[in-house]
Amino acid sequence: MKRTRSYSRATKQALSLFGKLIRAARVERGLTAVELSERAGITRKTLRRIEYGESGPEIGTVFEVATLVGIRLFDLDDQTLAMHNARLDEKLALLPKSVRHSPREIDDDF
Repeated sequence: MKRTRSYSRATKQALSLFGKLIRAARVERGLTAVELSERAGITRKTLRRIEYGESGPEIGTVFEVATLVGIRLFDLDDQTLAMHNARLDEKLALLPKSVRHSPREIDDDF
């Protein structure tokens, strides 16, 4: 039995907006849906789902399609993006590997 995932209204709106941005950029570049789907290595159906803001396509696929039509995912150049990535790696190395809740409450009432 396939389980249906529900998303918040904000997530649905963001997916719809991103899909429309991708479609507009594709049309502005004069690419047909078939041409873009072939360049991205996906089916025409997957591209349609991305452009209509559906939640099913993998995020990497959506980012690749956006990149192919010239949509910058972050407002940073490649060097700055790499620097931010490295800083986050350093920060994550200092944080705990996982978060666990204490199995019992601590009695700190003195």
